[in-house]
Amino acid sequence: MSDIKPMMARPTDIDGLYQVEFKVIEDDRGSVMEFYRQSEFEATGLPTLNERPQVNAPLTVKGAVRGIHAEFAHKLVAVAAGTVYAAIVDLRKDSPTAGKWQGFELQRGQGLFISKGLGNSFQSTSDEPSLYLYYFEDEWRPGMPGAACNPLDPDLNITWPIKENEGMILSEKDRNNPSLKEVLGNG
Repeated sequence: MSDIKPMMARPTDIDGLYQVEFKVIEDDRGSVMEFYRQSEFEATGLPTLNERPQVNAPLTVKGAVRGIHAEFAHKLVAVAAGTVYAAIVDLRKDSPTAGKWQGFELQRGQGLFISKGLGNSFQSTSDEPSLYLYYFEDEWRPGMPGAACNPLDPDLNITWPIKENEGMILSEKDRNNPSLKEVLGNG
């Protein structure tokens, strides 16, 4: 068992966004992904998620897109099953990376730490439904400060693996979210 690596986090090109590799312990039965252990989380140097955050686990069918949502709370996200393409957008007006996005192909054992104000979105890309875990710093509530942006905004030009005319599924709510220019106040 000496080859088990601790949770690792490394910065990306977007301020406050980190790629995370989770500890995965394998044996003949399968594997256990250690999604959150306070001591290892603290050892990575990531900001705290508080004592009683909310955890969500949306099961998402192939082609479906969820987001872009940027609550004003840190989030730790991970893939528990299947594969996803995550697109994270900086929706913070005063950020040096405002308006930029970065995409990640993620599978079990991989995830992201998403700082307050960064827009989280993902598309399920596996034949079987994906399970994407969200560990929130604070409980979500109606009217919570934050922003939302249309994942099909041409100014973002996100390269979704499954295109709109090839099987993409998008809620009307997300389709009708404001543009990046509107969110950043220059549209």
